[in-house]
Amino acid sequence: MHRSSAANSRRTGKDILNTLSTFRCTEVATSLINKSRGTRSPDNHITLVFSAFLQQWILRRNTVTVITLVSEQKIEDLPIQITYERRHSDSIICSRPVHENQAYAFSGAVYAPAQNAVMESMNCSYEVAMLPLALYNLGLAFGPIVGAPLSETYGRKAVYLVTTPIFMVSMIGGTLCNTISGLILCRFLAAVFGSSNISNASATILDYTSDNERGTVLAIYYAVPTVAAALAPLVGGFILIRIGEWRWTQWVPVILAAAFYCLLIFTKETYKAVILRRRAMQLGLMGTRRGTTIGGSLRHLFIVLFQRPIHMLLTEPIVTCISLYNGFLFGLLYAFVISIPWVFQKYYGFGPQAQALSYLGVTVGNIAACIPHALIDKYFFLPRLQSWKEVHEPSLRMPPEARLVSALGGGLLLPPSLLILSWTANFQVHWIVPIIFQGFSMFSCLLVYSGTNLFMLDTYGPLYGASASGAMMFSRYILSCAFPLFTLQMFDGLGVGWATTLLAALSLLMAPIPWIFWIYGPRIRKASRYSLRHKSDILTGQLAASMPIAIMYGSYTSRYV
Repeated sequence: MHRSSAANSRRTGKDILNTLSTFRCTEVATSLINKSRGTRSPDNHITLVFSAFLQQWILRRNTVTVITLVSEQKIEDLPIQITYERRHSDSIICSRPVHENQAYAFSGAVYAPAQNAVMESMNCSYEVAMLPLALYNLGLAFGPIVGAPLSETYGRKAVYLVTTPIFMVSMIGGTLCNTISGLILCRFLAAVFGSSNISNASATILDYTSDNERGTVLAIYYAVPTVAAALAPLVGGFILIRIGEWRWTQWVPVILAAAFYCLLIFTKETYKAVILRRRAMQLGLMGTRRGTTIGGSLRHLFIVLFQRPIHMLLTEPIVTCISLYNGFLFGLLYAFVISIPWVFQKYYGFGPQAQALSYLGVTVGNIAACIPHALIDKYFFLPRLQSWKEVHEPSLRMPPEARLVSALGGGLLLPPSLLILSWTANFQVHWIVPIIFQGFSMFSCLLVYSGTNLFMLDTYGPLYGASASGAMMFSRYILSCAFPLFTLQMFDGLGVGWATTLLAALSLLMAPIPWIFWIYGPRIRKASRYSLRHKSDILTGQLAASMPIAIMYGSYTSRYV
């Protein structure tokens, strides 16, 4: 520690809190624990040593919202610092967010085969019977806007605990409804509350994994819900064939969600800011300004809940472009969910069971996409990460553009896969050929989806990652809501050849997006007010050099923080 400078001062924890509370700080959490000795300072206060630079930086910022000062000693509650063996022994428990995400995606698509049965049961038109699926996707768009920032304010686990039971109750309500309006409303509410956990799941994995593990883990995470959405119509079709009651397509997601919810009992909080705040409260070192709450003022809460995700969606090119691209890819998945039975019934004469099995290409393609991610991580990303650490300071993060490799290839593979699928089905080439290229299409989609999301999460980090995911999911599910409403009419009017060619042309227009970020990513991130790489230039680069005892973590100077 640089104790020689006369400008450096020694202050107790309470003195620091009193000083900072004068400068409009909503809350200050300090946690300095001597793990090696297990004792505090003789005066029962925790002693902090600040450089003059840090003091001046704090006093100049009147808009600081949260400052957390953490010892260089590891805090065992932080998930990123839990030992490798312990984290992997808890892998089943940690996979709970992935499984719940699977249940929510499954709940949407499992309704698709039940549409005709609902039309007969509730005496409604095709368009009206499609609304429980379309508006379920619309509900998925709104949950992350609230759920993601709430998790950043109150913690990941609190959001999981509250929203999952509401999801199950809403799904049960839809199962028991005898009117189409009641079914639409209940499924919409189930989607709103269930989707609050979807963006939190990726943020939880981001909390819990290191850079060298994250690529493979997130690739599996991204594959699970898309596999569930592709597998759900197959399961729903066999439920209708064997049981003959569409309501069982709604009971199955409830059973899945209840089973996965039981794992929640054994999980711990993973969000660093909440863990540190709780530790500071245990130490009696939490300072709050009069009239505020631990979560911050109402103005701060509004900004975190609504303004930040929408602002990121409208002003951050990375979030905007990735949201548009991923929205199209997710809409394409639902276009397959709606059109596959129609295509194989009209062009190949498949019966109900064969139509259900025609989804296998989509399912296998999604599962297979995990393989190249593991290979890219092992042979491309990890060697580059190791080389970066050898050359640069530990405080500097490697540029996230290395995460885009899978998206670069997937974006180029998708258009020709769709073209081959379209015209082999149109000319009634053997049915296995379009099924294979359905698999290639979904394989390409997941490569793009996971690669661009990894890039976005590494760009914004744990602090803003959930908000970026929430913004992206909002646009993604808005588009996936629209696709079921026109897909069948488009395929019926244009035929499978030209309808799928149109989708291939749209995918070709979006293919340059990951290449643009690959080439111009550093320049775009430098202009961003949320980019973690840009923040690290200021904080971990300059501040860490002048405050070796402490790491600053929290919200900074932007008016939108």
